[in-house]
Amino acid sequence: MGMLAICNAGSLIAATNLVISLHPEDKITVKRGAALTALGFVYFMTLFELLNSLALSTGAGARFRHKYRLSCGDVLDITNKLVSAVQAALSCVTGAIVCLWSCTRDFMRSSHYMSEAYAWFGAAYFFYDIWSMYMVHVQMNSNPEVSSSKRRLSKNGSAPLSSGDSTVQKKQGTTFLDYCKHEPVILMHHLFIGGFGFLVIVYLRGNLGDCTFGFVYLMELSTPFVSVRGILSRMRLKSSRLYIVNGILMLLTFFVCRVLSLPYVCLMYSRVLGLSYVDAIRSLPTGCKISICILLLPQLYWFYLMSAGALKMLFGTGKKSASFSGGDVAPSSLPCGGCGECARCAAQAGASQCGAAQCGAPQCSAVPPGKAHKRS
Repeated sequence: MGMLAICNAGSLIAATNLVISLHPEDKITVKRGAALTALGFVYFMTLFELLNSLALSTGAGARFRHKYRLSCGDVLDITNKLVSAVQAALSCVTGAIVCLWSCTRDFMRSSHYMSEAYAWFGAAYFFYDIWSMYMVHVQMNSNPEVSSSKRRLSKNGSAPLSSGDSTVQKKQGTTFLDYCKHEPVILMHHLFIGGFGFLVIVYLRGNLGDCTFGFVYLMELSTPFVSVRGILSRMRLKSSRLYIVNGILMLLTFFVCRVLSLPYVCLMYSRVLGLSYVDAIRSLPTGCKISICILLLPQLYWFYLMSAGALKMLFGTGKKSASFSGGDVAPSSLPCGGCGECARCAAQAGASQCGAAQCGAPQCSAVPPGKAHKRS
């Protein structure tokens, strides 16, 4: 774990050292850019592994997993979202630097090396994340091998471990090709951003400035709130005040940074040209207008879905149902006081009570087949 921490911190320091001495309007050479990409791979992969080690191999991590009844798949999903939030923070820092430099000078021509530098460094994230999400997919679609019918204690005896902490056995449908078929949209998104988006920022824009790309980087400001939302869901805290507050912040940042940002950039462009808003948009090359639509239309759709979900959560009257993906169920409200997966267990075990060997829920492996859950 110590070596992971050293490699993680060292890669970020080395990447910073590669660009810190450059003049703001310098270009990133291919050699320097390739080094940044390699360091990006090291940084994001070691960060993912470091967080997993903290959660799966320490006493504090064991207590955390036990408290929130997290399986190994839950842990990997949480750490994947934490790395995503870190990447978003780095992207926002880059966007702020670029906007403060380029947008306050020549809108059409001014550039800052950070836009290209982070394009090289950040491209590694999108390809790392494909691998990371595949690891989560494998864990979520695997059966735990239960070595004992009783709950196992960690080495220091601080907390019992869930069945998700044991070695997993792959089911059918967990090959990488199966994952690609299962998640084609997110896969294409990552390949598009990490490939075509990188080429646009580094090569295809020619001598044009990067003020617009600064706003594109700032679109990631909502991502940490999206990640926290997913993490709280995994921890079964969807009914908590923190979940509601985070959801409101997520909506606000998403609306400002993803829905309003591109129209605002078009407004800045119209002022530079001295044209009306509509005429300025009409004057854009066809490729630019298509790119704006590709970026903006999905944001509008996602914002609609998020808003509808928020309204349903705040004003809906229906009872919340338990779900294995993170529904909120208070153990005390269940007949058995367990994990809230009784119906799922019964369906898989073929019995009216939970069966340990067949159920994938973290709490269910704590009891022998045919016995009801006990309160943890």
